[in-house]
Amino acid sequence: MDLARFAQACGYAGDSPAMLAAFAAIRQDGIRTARQGHRQRKAAIDRMKPSRALFLAAIRPAQSAKEAIEDAARFLSMFRNMPHWRQERRSADLALARQQRLFARFFRRYGYRLWALEAA
Repeated sequence: MDLARFAQACGYAGDSPAMLAAFAAIRQDGIRTARQGHRQRKAAIDRMKPSRALFLAAIRPAQSAKEAIEDAARFLSMFRNMPHWRQERRSADLALARQQRLFARFFRRYGYRLWALEAA
């Protein structure tokens, strides 16, 4: 996507080189942040892959991926309805719920294949 089209998609209708450069910097920062987040999530999943026990320890007290996804979804919906001051106090719980949801979704989809290869 060229700079002018990106700036127009963001709502800017002008043609100032400084503003276009600012939009380019914003776009590149967004891409960099997204890639960094992807690498962090991939590294977390790669640490869990070697053993089913690590996965079960990461999602505890849930007993399965399905149960962990349900628990995370319940917490996330509860979190959205909390007052802002309470959300600030529970930000660590939010990060943990998101991480558990990430693990559970990945291993619900691919875990049986990975651990079947480990058992063989």
